[in-house]
Amino acid sequence: MRAKAPKESLTVLTDLVLPGETNYLDNLFGGELLARMDRACSIAARRHSRRIVVTASVNHVAFTKSVPVGSVVTVEAKVSRAFKSSMEVYVDVWIEDRQSGEKTKVNEGIYTFVAVDETGKPVPIAQIKPETELEKKRYDGALRRKQLSLVLASKLDPKDATELKALFVGE
Repeated sequence: MRAKAPKESLTVLTDLVLPGETNYLDNLFGGELLARMDRACSIAARRHSRRIVVTASVNHVAFTKSVPVGSVVTVEAKVSRAFKSSMEVYVDVWIEDRQSGEKTKVNEGIYTFVAVDETGKPVPIAQIKPETELEKKRYDGALRRKQLSLVLASKLDPKDATELKALFVGE
């Protein structure tokens, strides 16, 4: 299986925030934004693996700015790293100024998906070959994030989390 570039999984979803999707402050519900992010990440994971994919976890979400009603929202997702059957998908969310067209980043998240066959059994997937500096940074961080998730879930002994240990003790 040949390694793929992250851009091969790039998924861009653009939509308008409608009044029925907002809270009392006329800002997009956080759960609605999470659903949009999950859909974009799912498509990116499927494009990378060419298999059925399931959301395994939402590892990180940062709501940095509110998204007002009437905003044009763009969700950009692409696979940042692939493991045996799982893949990390990084997602960035932007809103577009109505007057100038200038884009502002309002949110980001990191999702984990697993590629499965028709019976739900995990299947192997192609690896990722990052190209840009940002892709390389996200790729390098993905193993640390995976190890941290496994340690917190008691699925990896902390002494075996080599990438995490290297951050703190310089190994």
